[in-house]
Amino acid sequence: MNKVLIVDDSATMRKIITRVLRQAEIPVNAVVEAGNGVEGLAKLQSEPDIDLILSDVNMPEMNGVDFVKAVRTSHDKEKLPMIMVTTEGGEAMMKSALDLGANGYVTKPFTPESIRRALEAYLG
Repeated sequence: MNKVLIVDDSATMRKIITRVLRQAEIPVNAVVEAGNGVEGLAKLQSEPDIDLILSDVNMPEMNGVDFVKAVRTSHDKEKLPMIMVTTEGGEAMMKSALDLGANGYVTKPFTPESIRRALEAYLG
């Protein structure tokens, strides 16, 4: 996996996710960060070689569900996997994200093992 986009309104959480990817021994050459869905879309446009998106659900300006919807208008689910990383216990929110094209999700707090399991199919 060359390049991963991490979209989360918490800079600390973005750093934690980056560290957990390393701990899970997921081969990532570069991490691109965005603080919300609007920034995520801009990063995706300026860096079209992103291989995977890990996105929070609850964010200001553009939440994760709307971000999934926007990404899927121009990026195929099979070519650009999107995994939601969320504290959201609400099944309705995750169902919406999955229905709109998210490939899966991981619930916070997560472990290197749970991240690895969620990403296994895309490590190809």
